[in-house]
Amino acid sequence: MKAVSGHKLVGASLERVEDQRFLTGQGQYVADLNIPGALHAAILRSPVAHGRIVNLGLDAARALPGVHAIVTAADIPRPIPTIPLRLVPLPEFDPYLQPIIAAEKVRYVGEPLAVIVADSRSIAEDALDLIEIDIESLPPVGDQEVDEGDSFLFEETGTNVALRFHARSGDPDKAFAQAAYTRKETFRSHRHTAAPMETRGLLAQWDESGQKLKLYGAAKVPYFNRRALSRMMSLPEENLDLIEVDVGGGFGVRGEFYPEDYLIPFAARLVGRPVKWIEDRREHLMSTNHSRDVGATVEIACALDGTITGLRGNVFGDMGAYIRTNGGVVPTAAGMFLQGPYRIANVDITVLALMTNKTPVGTYRGPGRFEANFFRERLFDMVAADLKIDPAEFRRINLIREDELPYSIGKRAPHLPEAAYDTGDYHAAFERCLTEIDWQGKAAVQGKLIDGRYHGVGIGSFVESGGAGPKETSRFVLEKDGSISVATGSSLLGQGLETTLAQIAGDTLGLPLTAFRIDHRSTARLADGLGSYHGRSIIVGGSAVVDGAEKFRAALIEAAANLLGRPNSGLRFENGAVTSEGGASISLAEIAASRGADEGPLAVDGIFLVNKPTYSYGTHAAYVAVDPDTGHVEVLDYVAVEDVGRAINPMIVSGQAIGALVQGLGGVFLDHLIYDDQCQLLTASFADYLMPTATDFPSLRSVALELRLSPTNPLGAKSAGEGGMVPVAATIGNAVAAALRSLGAQPRVLPLSPPTIWSLIHEEKERTQ
Repeated sequence: MKAVSGHKLVGASLERVEDQRFLTGQGQYVADLNIPGALHAAILRSPVAHGRIVNLGLDAARALPGVHAIVTAADIPRPIPTIPLRLVPLPEFDPYLQPIIAAEKVRYVGEPLAVIVADSRSIAEDALDLIEIDIESLPPVGDQEVDEGDSFLFEETGTNVALRFHARSGDPDKAFAQAAYTRKETFRSHRHTAAPMETRGLLAQWDESGQKLKLYGAAKVPYFNRRALSRMMSLPEENLDLIEVDVGGGFGVRGEFYPEDYLIPFAARLVGRPVKWIEDRREHLMSTNHSRDVGATVEIACALDGTITGLRGNVFGDMGAYIRTNGGVVPTAAGMFLQGPYRIANVDITVLALMTNKTPVGTYRGPGRFEANFFRERLFDMVAADLKIDPAEFRRINLIREDELPYSIGKRAPHLPEAAYDTGDYHAAFERCLTEIDWQGKAAVQGKLIDGRYHGVGIGSFVESGGAGPKETSRFVLEKDGSISVATGSSLLGQGLETTLAQIAGDTLGLPLTAFRIDHRSTARLADGLGSYHGRSIIVGGSAVVDGAEKFRAALIEAAANLLGRPNSGLRFENGAVTSEGGASISLAEIAASRGADEGPLAVDGIFLVNKPTYSYGTHAAYVAVDPDTGHVEVLDYVAVEDVGRAINPMIVSGQAIGALVQGLGGVFLDHLIYDDQCQLLTASFADYLMPTATDFPSLRSVALELRLSPTNPLGAKSAGEGGMVPVAATIGNAVAAALRSLGAQPRVLPLSPPTIWSLIHEEKERTQ
């Protein structure tokens, strides 16, 4: 495949074409949709974390005027479908998959027990209150009790450990036996989640005569969800059309297959009318995927000059009550990226996936990477202090050099082959970040008490993968008016996809941005697509657009050759027309008009196949001030430097990075899903679950580098966006520790909320007194 040429659009900071409808209130979200005759659904959710269902008293609810149906497990065909694995499809997870409705047991607060369909949402919610719930409580399993006692979420398995994976390279036993220095630490990243601007929602429309279903509200991976739903409903895939609408962000959680993705279509088919369900924020916080909640005990071996010789440890992930579509991505990614961008020849890591009576987990921006970076980079600063080496110098010693790339890290995840970082200049990105933050200059304030606050500077480096394969598709169609629509298997989640794909198509065909309409809204447009996740929509989806555009050009020339009666070899496509060496020309509109009714529009399919991920990398630095009296941390300056290969639209890359930074800082200081000892969620509203706002972190900077192109795709692109989040906890944790070094406080547990910091300070004071 040829590389994209010209770059008149690729690389330009163009304003997003989709912003016109967003900023003028023309965006159409699922809650905006209304179909005449539609009914409304509300979902009865378990109030108990772990228990056996004895009875659901439905009579009073059914008698409520306006109630059309109540769906329980008794109405669902047996065996009750389970939510399928989309990623990490290991057989070990099969016993822990979630039934789409609870039948005999409940395993987390918020698990669906029944669906009420009524004339209005308010009537459906009133009916919820009339249902008598009789559940025999069982001892809940929190993460501390996973390996204790005899309370199992799935008794037939006899364990609450769903997966135990062991990754090893080199000879770690020898490395630790011969090490001049070792240190062992335990860390924990708390449980939190994404909270897109609007909650999830679905509108299902069933056509009984045609046995067809339209489902509005799809996102992220609509083709996978169509395939899963077609199996569950015993319908051919072509009878289902999953339709994307605008969304206020995805961030990993939105668009995965949840129980409602079956229950709402099932209800629509049952009642023979459209059914609409809009999740409220309480439901979102208790039932949509959580994430993070990973802990680790990590031990490092070093020479006295700071050279790392070994790394070993255990990483565990609290998976919640069920293994959902993302399988074990979070803990396995944490294990995989624990090494980071460093030269460590001897590694021994065990990864555990633990089942508890909490909401199931899935991916959230930078899954596993955010956690692993915090563990590793915090440990590095402790080691550097022990060895009396500047933290920056410690990293210089151990960062992989460019001449060592590609650098194999072996097989670090059970579902993936051996991996190797591909291209990059880790040292260049690192030094750029130090320059941006003025590392040497800030040394003067390191740990100093200034204006009643301790000041500190911290750094953290990272590497992360993106561009998951194995393929993505596109379809170019010459419409009747001569315009071009480009269907893509990628999905719009707020990442500017309509703009960036048009930039790629425009450069490949030599046409302006306005020549294209990016079509991602219906699964009827393509046979298959893999969607948008793992930083793949540009890398894989954009490359499929390149392939489609090249084939489209060839098809245009072929069509023009037939119309002009000339050989293909003498024709070229430029400036929106096919021209011959003799000056004859035929426009897109004329080619479109020449198509017979039996031919349909001129259309070609593009595809891009890839079996290796890309690896972006970089370094973050933060300058903070810590108030020892309140524990509050102010971020005075923050710089994120990342090599993204090729930036298709630098303005969008910057926006993605800044957005990710704010989310990361929210994850460090604010976002926290808290459970009590009965596995009851205590933070189920925005009154309790805190999130950053636009004014919380005004001093953020992002630097996107194009140091080394990716060799895996014709664009040379690497993932961009998640890198703004991956090292945030590590960087802030190190900055806080640096600020408080005179007090000896060392953050090991997230979040770094004011009470946590205050407690750290005072615990250290009490310990040393």
